[in-house]
Amino acid sequence: MLTVATLTRVVGAALEEDAPWGDLTSTTLLPADATAAADLVARETGVFSGGEVFAAAFALTDASVTVDQHVGDGDHFAPGDVLASVSGSARGILTAERVALNFVQRMSGIATVTSAYVAAVDGTRARIVDTRKTTPGLRAFERHAVVSGGGHNHRYSLSDAVMAKDNHLAVIARSGADLATALRDALSRLPHTVHVVVEVDRLDQIPAVLDGGAHTVLLDNFSLEDLRAGVALIDGRATTEASGGVTLDTVGDIARTGVDVISVGALTHSARALDLGLDVRIS
Repeated sequence: MLTVATLTRVVGAALEEDAPWGDLTSTTLLPADATAAADLVARETGVFSGGEVFAAAFALTDASVTVDQHVGDGDHFAPGDVLASVSGSARGILTAERVALNFVQRMSGIATVTSAYVAAVDGTRARIVDTRKTTPGLRAFERHAVVSGGGHNHRYSLSDAVMAKDNHLAVIARSGADLATALRDALSRLPHTVHVVVEVDRLDQIPAVLDGGAHTVLLDNFSLEDLRAGVALIDGRATTEASGGVTLDTVGDIARTGVDVISVGALTHSARALDLGLDVRIS
């Protein structure tokens, strides 16, 4: 959920970065009382995300500018579709234009990629989730875009869940501690609401993780054969998650191994911005 506080903080920072002392072009070329109307137009097919963010860029620049949304987050669109309309102060519209477009293009790109991954696992039990591989400062927006595309969110931050990855396990092993014992000790000190995920990269690590009481076993960079074996070994005693090397070409086969969750860093770290334009109406 995008809160008012998050919208104001992140969009406000972007506007300040783009026009720290105002928009020199608009203030010197355009009359202060000039008005304009413009349409957000799709140049390609995609899934929309970022309507609130798009509107916030104009509202924070000039409260007199109004934005009418014609599609909602999660809606599919085609080239030529008008996604939103903006009207009001010409200076306000043109000052906020680039920031508004940067956000909505980026978020719609993420939503579109996510939608493709979700479609690729249709008919299986697997859900597509994001990771913490997000643009610093933009995690709330990018994760919102994943949901717009039909995906789900993983833990939001390091503070939300215990997730023991390979480096954590290496430190535990180096200290001479038993993994199952370390996990049980951690669970005894955690609130009952905290979820515990443990990443493994070999089948022989799974029994200790289950013995320690982990809620999710993350099977990292497993072959399809080993994923099937891992799902069978876990046998419903924990949620199974696959990660590592997931692409649109491989995600369907991964899903058909029976895993519950597939985490995909590419949803956020590799999605390209969609081609959306803000066209001022001449007549």
